[in-house]
Amino acid sequence: MPEEAAASQNESAEDREDLAESSMTLMEHLEELRQRLTRAAIAVGAGFLIAYFFKEDLYGYLTIPLKAAMPPEAKLIYTAPAEAFFTYLKVAFLAGIVGASPVIFYQLWRFISPGLYENERRNIWPFVIFSSALFITGAIFCYTIVFPYAFQFFMSFATDDITPMLKLNEYLSFSSMLLFAFGVVFEMPLILVFLGRLGVVSSQGLRKKRKYAILIMFAGAAFFTPPDVVSQVLMAVPLMILYEISIWLVAASQKKKAAKQAEMEAEFADGEDQTAGDA
Repeated sequence: MPEEAAASQNESAEDREDLAESSMTLMEHLEELRQRLTRAAIAVGAGFLIAYFFKEDLYGYLTIPLKAAMPPEAKLIYTAPAEAFFTYLKVAFLAGIVGASPVIFYQLWRFISPGLYENERRNIWPFVIFSSALFITGAIFCYTIVFPYAFQFFMSFATDDITPMLKLNEYLSFSSMLLFAFGVVFEMPLILVFLGRLGVVSSQGLRKKRKYAILIMFAGAAFFTPPDVVSQVLMAVPLMILYEISIWLVAASQKKKAAKQAEMEAEFADGEDQTAGDA
């Protein structure tokens, strides 16, 4: 009985140690997350301060596609005393996020890198470069291709009796939502390749689920874009192309991983044969 009690006490002590260790690990992860978020926030704040000096130019540049589609008598207005001021603040803040996107992606990668293999951690700069480039490419595609068609559609409802007078903050909310939506969806190849590296998805599975993916793409395009067919197609078609590129990239990643694993197995088998020969 004393031996059983001692064993039980030892097991309880080990359980407490394991629990304390797991709690420390969780706290370390939370502290790491706090540090990464703080650094990303500092980068966004610095970008905001720089962008604020060019706030009017940035907003003017953002409204170019809209003004090109508006009737000559149409204007942008604000109906609250502080609306223009806060709109400029939002413009500077959004520009700060875009400008700080490389730092944000870098901090994101550093946060998830401890759970990766050593060779995968070395891909930090390609990840930062490609993720930032894809995000900015998606926003540029939206601005140069989608905006003109979307605003032409909305302005087509103007008549002699109906003159569009859009509010500054409402236009900013609408345009920024579209810009960030396109920036995020253009990250699809990078996300799928990353999931393929983790073994969550495969090129075969992506091919089999292609028709469901296309349906989701068109549904998402209908949600994020104006209610006209042209804008929805302009978002869905690039998504389909990116999906096909993602399949090819995931397949290439799988082949590379399989070749490396086969090479490691061959080296291990040669080592065993050499050990057996020495014996």
